[in-house]
Amino acid sequence: MKQFGGPVLFLDRSDINTDEIIPAKYLTEVKKEALAPYLLEDLNLEGFDPAGEWRGKARVVLTRDNFGCGSSREHAPWALEVNDITCVIASSYARIFRQNMFNGGMLAIELPAEKVEEIFALKDKGEVICDVDVEGKKLTFSFKDGKKEIDFSLSQFDEALVKSGGWVEFADNKY
Repeated sequence: MKQFGGPVLFLDRSDINTDEIIPAKYLTEVKKEALAPYLLEDLNLEGFDPAGEWRGKARVVLTRDNFGCGSSREHAPWALEVNDITCVIASSYARIFRQNMFNGGMLAIELPAEKVEEIFALKDKGEVICDVDVEGKKLTFSFKDGKKEIDFSLSQFDEALVKSGGWVEFADNKY
């Protein structure tokens, strides 16, 4: 099972598409690792710097509705994975992107919009660290003045994929 949790990158926008996650011009790369420097390179978000301090530090992405919309491609979750971001929290996902996350053994945690809003409210409290308890289905956000816990759910199949490390490992163990 991959490691989850760590500093949170706040991407306060809905409809972040796969071209913004990893621009199509890099899809000719053969190895996942080649995608690493281009993650979020074309993201249009006020105040966001694609080369900012979050690089090499953020391990969890918090965003809003319809994350991963646009062209279906496995490269988008791969670009997150090779940057050690293995957990995305959003109020909704594009269906194929969400499944590609779980197929890669990563977490695409879906929370109600009001819970996502509560987490965004922590942004002004300095660095926010998210601990992910997959077994207990609990997120714990730590910040300068305290902690906040939020429960989440996973289907049995998605949990099995995450615990196996992804679809290939799941299939190898199951069949």
